[in-house]
Amino acid sequence: MVHFGAYLFQLLHYFLISSGMLKKYRVLPLHKLQYLAIVLDSGEAADTFSIRNLLRWLSSIGVKNVILYDMEGVLKRSESSLRRWLDLTLTFYDSSPLSNQDKMSLEFLSYSDGKEAIAKAASFLCSKYLEDNNLMGETREPVLSESDIAEALRIVGCSGPEPELLLVFSPIRCHLGFPAWRMRYTEIVHMGPLKSMNYGAVIKAIYDLSKKQQNHGMLLNLPPGVSIIILPT
Repeated sequence: MVHFGAYLFQLLHYFLISSGMLKKYRVLPLHKLQYLAIVLDSGEAADTFSIRNLLRWLSSIGVKNVILYDMEGVLKRSESSLRRWLDLTLTFYDSSPLSNQDKMSLEFLSYSDGKEAIAKAASFLCSKYLEDNNLMGETREPVLSESDIAEALRIVGCSGPEPELLLVFSPIRCHLGFPAWRMRYTEIVHMGPLKSMNYGAVIKAIYDLSKKQQNHGMLLNLPPGVSIIILPT
């Protein structure tokens, strides 16, 4: 009964936010949100109607850079149609022509992109480690800092921007394999299933971002038998 009451209170709160009745949510601190990541359960990633609604909400709020992710790459297969739809939608709702800076940019990611990035970065680091050992004429245990790993990912072209906020639309409370090196300072908010998405909840998540301290740290999922010592920078 207590949980049901809390759920009803939450829905009422979201309704008041959506309707604009709560003044503090009318102007959002978008200066703190350069990139927003949306993580979807692959089972719901084919729901293009809901995804389009979500993108329309984000566009109306003023979000400029969105990263769309699901593990199985369902979103990547819909990339062309979503981009065309977004261009047509923005043109229809805005009578003045939009510059490239005013348009919402989209990036599409899947779990395989993360695996490929790790493989490329690991190959680069191993080559560099062997080269350094040959030059010094001795074998040393590899000791890497976060900046070393970030630099390796940048060199192999797999770094990418780190979103300040990551919204997870899934029954499962986890980031579903979103690249860990791209969310070292990211605030993660679980939003529940995509079918239950709520405009007020999205606004609240963006508003709350300005009230929280960002966490630091990096988590890497490495293959069995591979270990890396990471020193703080």
